Amino acid sequence: MEEEKDIKTYARKNSVPIMQEDGIEFMLQYIKEHNVKKVLEIGTAIGYSTIKFAKAREDILVTSIEIDIDRHIQARQNVADCGLSDRITLINGDAMTVELEDKFDLIFIDAAKAQYIKFFEKYKNNLTEDGVIFSDNLSFHGMVEDLSLTHNYSTIKLVKKIRKYVEFLKQNQEFETTFYSLGDGVSISKRRTN
Repeated sequence: MEEEKDIKTYARKNSVPIMQEDGIEFMLQYIKEHNVKKVLEIGTAIGYSTIKFAKAREDILVTSIEIDIDRHIQARQNVADCGLSDRITLINGDAMTVELEDKFDLIFIDAAKAQYIKFFEKYKNNLTEDGVIFSDNLSFHGMVEDLSLTHNYSTIKLVKKIRKYVEFLKQNQEFETTFYSLGDGVSISKRRTN
């Protein structure tokens, strides 16, 4: 528990985005209730949620991809400090070019917001039959609902991309998505059964 607190403090001090508490608690609950064994995380940052997922149950395996080398190195250290290197595989690379054969019960998208649709389309084939895709930051500090909360040009562009992703999820014929106003806005997408 001490390590997780330290990671959180480090994240706050160094402006590393980590998942909000009620969002992560909701995910951990889902992992426990749905017997999730394998998790793929797109966007490790420094490993906070990665470690939380692995600690949710003794038999969980987590694979996590991070493009930023410094964050990847920090995550590797944090995972080792928590004694979880045997159950967590950390990949340093661009999630758009990483190729994985494995199937996962849960895929968590929490990386470059502008790439969410591409991540979703690329990794949906790595889902197990009953697997789900979790997406985070769909509210983006309330700006998705209310764009007047920012006047920053690049933030406005980003928020518009998140809105596009939300629309993509709503219109998706292959997946059914449920939205939750927890944390910074999360969603669960599950393959439709015919």
